Amino acid sequence: QVQLVESGGGLVQPGGSLRLSCAASGSIFSIHAMDWYRQAPGKQRELVAAITSGGSTKYADSVKGRFTISRDNRKKMVYLQMNSLKSEDTAVYYCNAEVVVAGQLYGMDYWGKGTLVTVSS
Repeated sequence: QVQLVESGGGLVQPGGSLRLSCAASGSIFSIHAMDWYRQAPGKQRELVAAITSGGSTKYADSVKGRFTISRDNRKKMVYLQMNSLKSEDTAVYYCNAEVVVAGQLYGMDYWGKGTLVTVSS
């Protein structure tokens, strides 16, 4: 019913920038919070950044000042601008959204399949 599709990952040198995008589609009535998570090899998935439907944001300490999350409610998209990338930012980045499906009363969590970001020289 709901699909989240990430794009924008790739290989970038340390200090470089990337912009990730996530598009939500399907029988969507509304979207509450939209988040970006990441999972590095051998590590647990962690929250990178989150944004409410009203635009309030929060970030992991490790990315504050370097990453910016934003969203376009009309297009049902969320973005992650990543600047000053470091090797430790290498991970698969996942989009997560709390979506209220048309005809339902409560939101449910949906996940994308992820996009790989590799920071290496």
